Amino acid sequence: MTPHANAGATDSVAVYLHIPFCPAKCGYCDFNSYAMRGDILDRTMKAIVGEVQRSPHAGWPAKTIFFGGGTPTFVATDALLELFDSVLAIHPPTADCEITSEANPGTADAEKFNAMRRAGFNRLSIGAQSFDEAELTALDRVHSPDEIHRAFELAREAGFENVNLDLMFALPNQTVARWKRNLETALALEPEHLSLYCLTIEPNTRFYRLHRRGLLPLPTDDAQRRMYELTLDMTEGAGYRTYEISNFARPGFECRHNLAYWRGEEYVAYGPGAVERVGNVRWTHIKHPERYCDAVEQDLPLACESETLNKETLQFERVMLRLRTAEGLPVSPGDQLLTRAEPLIERGWLQAAEGTLRLTREGRHWCNRIVIELT
Repeated sequence: MTPHANAGATDSVAVYLHIPFCPAKCGYCDFNSYAMRGDILDRTMKAIVGEVQRSPHAGWPAKTIFFGGGTPTFVATDALLELFDSVLAIHPPTADCEITSEANPGTADAEKFNAMRRAGFNRLSIGAQSFDEAELTALDRVHSPDEIHRAFELAREAGFENVNLDLMFALPNQTVARWKRNLETALALEPEHLSLYCLTIEPNTRFYRLHRRGLLPLPTDDAQRRMYELTLDMTEGAGYRTYEISNFARPGFECRHNLAYWRGEEYVAYGPGAVERVGNVRWTHIKHPERYCDAVEQDLPLACESETLNKETLQFERVMLRLRTAEGLPVSPGDQLLTRAEPLIERGWLQAAEGTLRLTREGRHWCNRIVIELT
């Protein structure tokens, strides 16, 4: 196999595959996902295989592989595994490669999970979002609380020893007590990893339109703060480490694929709407599945957006991403960042130690503001 186009940039790379299909479009979701059925699913999967096989990065070993979406487990098992095989052929996995697929509890299937595990997937990320029936309905989720438990059980039976659960807090009409029950239920399952996000109201979503009309009863800022503080207390008490503001893991089970993003490393990507960054160039694939398929089939350019990252942009993103992590932001003596950080340290939002700036527990509530003041 010929060396990849960026040979020597890094020894191995994070690889992302975007599967843009879901059983339904959730009211809060602004991801590039579509509630489609029929031939377009098979056509898109074949197109992604075609893109992978013609990759300019052939031969660049994968240190992580992540199937996201959308809902990768919504597509047929054969199509999913054909794409997986094509990725392994183009990006030979390192010996300890982390290989993740997202999964919707409503698409959980014993045969599919078993086939994925046999093929080499070693991590599963289950999009639970809530264990409360009313909250799931409000979110437009197509699964029930029982199906979350069933999906987790099937993952364990298939041999997955690294499972993540996604949950959201600050949902419409959610109280601190209801969020606590969600956390208790999730922790009782003993997953290796938890992604626990505060709901964000994104433009071009149903939730955004409701919010603009005053029809989305969200918790107060104080209640949201208490929910996050409760999250920190309960996860720490259960043996999880807050290694990123919204991500919690048992020791050794941090998501290495996401760490590559937060550390500002390179990543390659395939599929409709997927975003890739190699060197100082970041570009986005054509988003709509039909137009993406047309471009792949006609061997046309796949970029719908592209930018060259200048020094200032790279520095801003470095600060923004690294500060979110427990690793923190490395700084050198005399770095202007240390001068700008002084009032934030005095305020109790940042701490400086061993050449690194880190958020304090209080600072986690003010991360966006801190980034702006530092940059």
